[in-house]
Amino acid sequence: MKRAIVTGATGFVGSNLCKYLIENNWEVSIISRPSSDYTNINSVLNKVQLFEYDGNIEELISFFREKEADVVFHLASLFIAEHESNQINQLIDSNIKFGVHVLEAMKESSTKQLINTGTSWQHYHTKEYNPVDLYAATKQAFESLIKYYTEAENIRCITLKLFDTYGESDTRPKLINLLHKFADENKELNMSPGEQVLDLVHVNDVVKAFVKAYDILSSNCSIDFEQFAVASGRKIRLKDLIEIFEKVTSKKINVCWGGRDYRKREVMEFWNGYKLLPDWECAISLEEGFKKYSNPIQEHADK
Repeated sequence: MKRAIVTGATGFVGSNLCKYLIENNWEVSIISRPSSDYTNINSVLNKVQLFEYDGNIEELISFFREKEADVVFHLASLFIAEHESNQINQLIDSNIKFGVHVLEAMKESSTKQLINTGTSWQHYHTKEYNPVDLYAATKQAFESLIKYYTEAENIRCITLKLFDTYGESDTRPKLINLLHKFADENKELNMSPGEQVLDLVHVNDVVKAFVKAYDILSSNCSIDFEQFAVASGRKIRLKDLIEIFEKVTSKKINVCWGGRDYRKREVMEFWNGYKLLPDWECAISLEEGFKKYSNPIQEHADK
């Protein structure tokens, strides 16, 4: 039986990954905070081994040594699109400090394989590195720290850089999860002019990408540190996204285009210099994904 440690397991993608792993006979342990909300994984909470991390790195190291996991799926992160000064410590603690604690625990244990989560937002204007926001900058900083551990401590890593993720179990405050609500309540939705470009991948495909990344890493010992994108390859304007939603669901969205300004450093074109994860493809089309939504869902935390 394969053993995984999952961080960020209570988030949207992480919870779906845990469920998939359990369904496929993995032994799953999760690392969470004492203040975590377990709603997303309530259905499998009795099937995972839970470690609530309060910052004591010695206890974390002991946990890693005990579990002897095959791989760490590191999805824990704090997403803030436009941060306030008083949120800097939170971003650094969540996106850098905690990850380094995990790496240090891996160094001191037999677990040497890491599937890390990055973001396409590290590549504003499709540049090799140009962070859209401080969140993306912290993701890049953590990758630099991973590089040290791969060079010095025999840890091997694949980073998956995600674009936009969505799915019918998503409760994050993202636009796509609000469309049913606004349509059903006939509320006017104030939007930017709508020319920004999106690339959406259904969570089922994202989860399979994480497992495929593990398969690649575990079967190819020559990989020390590699990065791949998880993208549909279908770039779509926000305006066109709304039209597809209306066509698939037969619901009308009352949109006021230009009702609000673009936010600072809005992503108007997506990174296109990526390497797609080998032997993986986006199997669920946007139209199929929209059809999976059966009920209105509430409202962007993990990217």
